[in-house]
Amino acid sequence: MSADAPLAAPDLAVVAFSGRATLPWLRLLKPGFRHCFVLLRTGDRWLYYDPMAHYTFATAMGGYPLLGLLRVFRRRGCRLCLARPRVPPQKALAWRPYTCVEAAKRVLGLHEPWVLTPWQLYRCLTRRRPADARR
Repeated sequence: MSADAPLAAPDLAVVAFSGRATLPWLRLLKPGFRHCFVLLRTGDRWLYYDPMAHYTFATAMGGYPLLGLLRVFRRRGCRLCLARPRVPPQKALAWRPYTCVEAAKRVLGLHEPWVLTPWQLYRCLTRRRPADARR
């Protein structure tokens, strides 16, 4: 790929919700919804994007089929939501603490100022099904 080649935008996101609480204060959050991370698909490749409290881990993954990927993360105890990432209107967002939810919202292009916890993000995404997913 040349330096001038445009990068393709992700066309699909899998948002994964986990009940694992690696920090004591995370146990205050709803069981099953204490952390979230995002898998982004561009073409036949996936980006694993995991914003944690102490660092953010991101890695490129091979061309896994969607159903196989869903199966692997469900076996690991994750609850999954499909979403269509979008580029939001170019306007400044309110400053927020860096959390897994805020990072996931930014990657997905969601401007939802009152979505602060993984549970709230899950509820937002399940209410906001993409039009083609409802068919």
